[in-house]
Order: sequence, then C-alpha cells, then structure tokens
Amino acid sequence: MSMDDEDLSGYSMLDLFRMETREQMRVLTDGLLQLEQGTADAAMLEAMMRAAHSVKGAAVIVGLDPAVRLAHAMEDVLVAAQEGRARLDADGVDVLLGAVDLLQELALTSEPGKRTPHANRLARTLTMLRALLDRDATAPAAPAAPEPAPATDPTPAPEPAIALESVIAPEPVPEPEPAPPAPAREAAPPPPAPAAPDGGGDLLTLAGQARLQAGQLRPWIAGLQRYKRYQHGVFDALERLQDAIRTTGDPHLAELAQRVADRAAPLRDTLLQTIEGAEHYERRALSVSARLADEVLALSMCRFADGVRGLPRMVRDLARGLGKDVRVEIDGDATLVDRAVLARMDAPLNQLLRNAVDHGIELPAERTAAGKPAHGTIRLEARHRGGMLSLVVEDDGRGVDPERIRAAAVRRQIAAPAFAPALSQAELMEFLFLPGFSLKDSATELSGRGVGLDVVHDTVRALNGTVRAESAPGAGFRTVITLPLTQSIVRALVVDVAGEAYALPIARVERVLRVPATAVLTLQGRQYVKTGADGEDSEELGIVAASQVLGLGEAVAGTDLALVAIGTGRERYGLAVDAVHGEQSLTVQPLEPTFGKLRDVAAGALLDDGTPVLILDVPDLLQSIARLLGTGAALRLAPGAPAAASARRVLVVDDSLTVREMQRKLLAGRGYRVDVALDGEDGWNQLRAADYDLVITDIDMPRLDGIGLLERIRRDPRLHRLPVMIVSYKDRPEDRARGLEAGADYYLAKGAFHDATLLDAVRDLVGAAHGEGTP
Repeated sequence: MSMDDEDLSGYSMLDLFRMETREQMRVLTDGLLQLEQGTADAAMLEAMMRAAHSVKGAAVIVGLDPAVRLAHAMEDVLVAAQEGRARLDADGVDVLLGAVDLLQELALTSEPGKRTPHANRLARTLTMLRALLDRDATAPAAPAAPEPAPATDPTPAPEPAIALESVIAPEPVPEPEPAPPAPAREAAPPPPAPAAPDGGGDLLTLAGQARLQAGQLRPWIAGLQRYKRYQHGVFDALERLQDAIRTTGDPHLAELAQRVADRAAPLRDTLLQTIEGAEHYERRALSVSARLADEVLALSMCRFADGVRGLPRMVRDLARGLGKDVRVEIDGDATLVDRAVLARMDAPLNQLLRNAVDHGIELPAERTAAGKPAHGTIRLEARHRGGMLSLVVEDDGRGVDPERIRAAAVRRQIAAPAFAPALSQAELMEFLFLPGFSLKDSATELSGRGVGLDVVHDTVRALNGTVRAESAPGAGFRTVITLPLTQSIVRALVVDVAGEAYALPIARVERVLRVPATAVLTLQGRQYVKTGADGEDSEELGIVAASQVLGLGEAVAGTDLALVAIGTGRERYGLAVDAVHGEQSLTVQPLEPTFGKLRDVAAGALLDDGTPVLILDVPDLLQSIARLLGTGAALRLAPGAPAAASARRVLVVDDSLTVREMQRKLLAGRGYRVDVALDGEDGWNQLRAADYDLVITDIDMPRLDGIGLLERIRRDPRLHRLPVMIVSYKDRPEDRARGLEAGADYYLAKGAFHDATLLDAVRDLVGAAHGEGTP
C-alpha cells in the first residue's frame, strides 16, 4: 500500500517527511545501482533528480536545514549528470550512496531548529559531492574523454559552478580534512518488510472459526438426510399397509389409511425443502467464510521485493570492498509473501548472499581467465510452486567441489573413512548446513561455504520448510528453500494415531504409502520395507510406530500398513499410523505459553469438523526417534490379527471414465471393495448378479439413466432397500427433488464435490469399510 492510500491524519509533518524520505531514498538507491551497471536510462536519471528535489522541498517545509543542503547538493550532481557535465563512475556512486545513507539518518535523528549530531559527516559529504562536480567541470562531455582522477588531492577545490549553499547557509563546523573516497562499506541493514496490520492474527483466527462454524452445518444436514431415510421407510410401510388393507377390502380401514397418507404427504415436501435450504445456506456460508479468510490472509502478505530492497545495495558494497564486481538479479519481485515469513528469512538471505560474494564469486581477472564475464551475477528468485513458497539463491561463481566436502567430513570425523566414499553428492551437500562445518584447512585460511549456513538451516526448519544445496564446480552454487506460503495457515496431512487425530505439515511429508503387512522385513531387530522398483533403485524405509514415538503405546499391524515417510537421507523413516484422512488447510492456533515447548508438538488447530488436533513438529519427531533408537528401544509394530470383517461392497455407476476411476480409488483407499459399471444398464446387470451394500450413480448416462436405474432398484423385492447415492453435475432444485422423489438416499452435486464429502456420505449410509459405526 502506497502512502497515497494510507490514512495520514494521525501523522505529524515530521513523520510524513520521514516516510517520504524512506520512499525517495529507495528510488535513489535503485537508480544508482542501475547507473553503475550501465542499465540506467534518461528516465531513471530524471526520477532520481526528482526524488532528491522532492526530499529537498519536504525538508524545507519541516525546517530540517541539514537535510535541505544535502538533498540540494545531491540534486545538483544529478542535474549535472543529466546535462553531461558530470559522469558518475563507481567512486561517484560510492559518494552518492553515502549521501543517501546520511540523508536517511538525518531524517530519522534530526529535529527542526536543533544542531545535527552528524555535522562533521555532513561537511565531509558535501565536500565530496562538490568534488564530483569540480573534477568534471573542465572535462569535455564527449564519451571518449579520459577518466578523471578520483578527488583525493588535498588541494582545496575551486568554488563549484553550481552553488551548493544556494538555499541556506551552512552551519559553522570545523574545517574537515579532505578525505579519500569512502571505502566500500557494509550498507545499512535492509528495511524490514512492512508490518502486518494490528490484530491481523486475531482476524485470521476469527475467519478460521467462521469457516469452522459454517462447516458445522454438514453434520446437521447429514442428520436431516437420515431423517429423510427414516421418513422414506415410514412412507414405504404405509404404502404396504394400504396394499394390505385393499386386499382385505375393509373400506373403513382403507379410508383411515388414506387420511393418514394425505396428512403425511406434506411432510415429505417440507423435509426436502428444508434439506435444500440448509445445503444452499451451507454453500453460501462456506463461500463467504473462505473469502473472508482469503482477504484477511492477503492483508498479511507483501511483495517479495518489499522485503529485499536492501540486498542489492549490501551486495554491491561488500563486493566493492573485496575488489569484485557483483550484480543482483531479482526474479519474482511481485510474488506475494507472508510478512512474518519474509522477516524471519531476512538474516538467512543476507547470509547466503554474503557467502556468494565472499566465497563464490571470483575476482574479475580470475573470471575473465575462466571465460566468464568480469562481473559476477547472483540471482534471487521467489515463486509459488505447488502451494509452497520457493526461494532460490544462485550464483555463477566457482561453486564447491564435492570431494572437498568429503575430505573435510573425514578430517572433522563427521563421516567414517570407510563410509565417506559411499556418500552421494546430495548427501555431501547436507554437511554444509551442519553447525561449524567449514571447508577451511587452517585457522588463517578464508572460511568456506559452510560458515553460517547452519543459521539458514535452523531458520528454515523453524518455519516448517526445507533447504537443499546444489553445486557445479567452476559454474556456480545454488540454494533452494521451500517454505509454507504463510505461518498462519498450514497445509497439513491429517492422520489417526491411537484413536486421536494429529496433523503433519505437508512440507515435511515426503510421501504417503500403503503396504501389505507381509511386505515388512526385519533386520537386527528393526523393521523396514523396500520402496520403489525392484533392483538397484529399490530403497529401504525403516518403519517406526507413531504411537510409540508419541508415548501412546505400540501400533498393531493389520493386513495393510499406512506409512507417512518423513526425514531425509539416513534419517528417513516411515511413520506407521492408524489411518490417513487426507490434506486440510488448518488455521494455526499457538499453544498457551504456560505449556512451554511440548515435545514433538508445534501448535494446535481445529479440523473442518471442529475437532481439535495437534500439529506435530517433524524435526522434533526425528530427534525423538533418534533418542529412542539410541537407547536400544525397538521402534517396531506389535503383531496383530488382520481385520476380521469383510469389506463393504460398493457399485459405482458412471459413464465418465475419469469420475469412475476417481471414486473407485478414493473408496478403495479407505478399504471399501469397489466395482464399476459403464452405465445404468450395465449397473443393473451387475446388481442382479451380486450383492452390494451401496450404489453410487450418475444421472445422465446412455441406455439407462440414473433415475431409471433407481426406479428399477426400488421396484425390485430383493434390492428395494439398497442405499443409493446420486452424484451428479445437475444441482437445480428440480433435479434434486426428482432424484430424492425417486427414492435416492443421498444427492451430492459434483460441482461442490470433494473427497471428504463423498467419504462422509458413504460412512453415513453404510458405515465404515469393515462395518464399524454402521447406523
């Protein structure tokens, strides 16, 4: 949000001046960096001159005389550069960048009418700015003119053609000694990302609760659907009673039964209308709450460029001090990032860029000899990929030789000599993120790539992200960081452990797999399974029981095992859980501080149905597993009997291959036995040949549509009580009424369809896959 969009009524004139100075100094800094790299055009020079002019005028209004003089001097230099009377080389950019830093400090620390604490520094800066004009005052403007010498001559310079003190007389200060050009220095730390609005976290929590409240309508609607089925049974019994009375021929009973039927008829329509209204209200409530959560979340986001504006300047100054020429390219500067995430990543990104300048990018002569451009390039990229934030820091420097890492790991006794040769390049790169790991051979040698990278690793881990390094010796070094888009909402995998729901951040889950219990192998008292293709590509995944790691007892093996793979490299395990319920977006609820840090737990949340759930801390889990294995504990599954009950059998009838296969996989993944039919006629033939617990059918199908199939089922003496669910794209009230009137037990619109809705409806109709919880 720009200053023009903000409510400025609560700010003083000095506050407004400081805000404007901050924005205009960004324009000057970006322009000066482009000017030094030769990419600035006339429009950029004009924008820089206007920025200095605007700050000068604003400083006059608030009465900050030192800022007026400095801004005016900067404006004079930029005007001279526009007119070709001054040329700004790297030394000149040094002086102007120093003036930018000083002007920012004057805006923050000076008070109108008071002596500035930076008087001597101001005098030196004004002298150096005057020298930029003096050195080119007699030089021709032609491009072929020789480069003038830097202003290091202590001889007093003549009065410049453009008076620097034309606005206000200078403050009396001791005459400073002429100074050489300012040495390359570390730029002031980049400004933090814009702060999130006050109460943003509370608003997001309330928005999440609104979504949960809207979700509470689903169980109520499911209850209405059950009442409708009971009602259907009552009407069915009433119809049989009427048939029996007509057989006996008793007119009085027939009249009485008809009166009961007439009185009951409106109940059917009333209940259908109630269900339809409730479902419509639920869809609207969920839509509004989702939009509310999205809007609140957007308030906590900012452009990636807003948080990394100071990095190009920092790289430029550091490179100048090392005698290097390094440029920063930012790709994805408009990518939206959570302000809290960006603030936490400030130090890691600084560290990665410093390492690239210090240890990665070669000196110009070395680069030229290697056939590279004299200037090095660091690319900083931000992208949204797969619902995550991807940050890439890549340089075209010398890279890192994996063999140096291997030798350093052996020398530091991190890897055994016999074990080290078997390490892959990816595993070697992980050593760089260990605390204190370095490639230096002695205390006097320049430190290697590993110094400080443990800070990057620890910060990324604390944000539930992952980091990996890649290197091509002689060609460059690349660091890839993957983070959740926000720390307020986390995409998590929900699992059952010992009868309780837990969530694991998706960023920390490598994969989910289901394996037969017979595939579990045992070696030296520990259990594992082989994953991937048979042969050389097959990998061994150690199995640990989640319930045992969390202190909830041992897991009991059944016919199949649900495994969640976590960790990397040799610290990679398959966490055995009772069930996997799928992914959900959870609004993070921080734990009460009175609890302190709970082992293996990161935070709390509420599931879509309002059930509280603990979000597990995967790095903590890996440490707990390591501790238990270190004590000699056998983290393995206890033997158990396979499930006794046969799975419930479902027939899916749909002419769409995609829909058929999606529903089949979804139900089979939850343990149901699933058969499929191509259309209503095919489904009818299968129903007559086998026994099923449930039919799920589309409406529009060739040969026999879903309504026709449903009518046949209800007329058949053997099948008339078989539960039938309609899943159709038709979501008009008349379509629903037609399906329910024909005897459907459940009507689900494909437009609002998602996995949980279908599974909840199936469990409501026929119970769990093996019969538990049957209504």
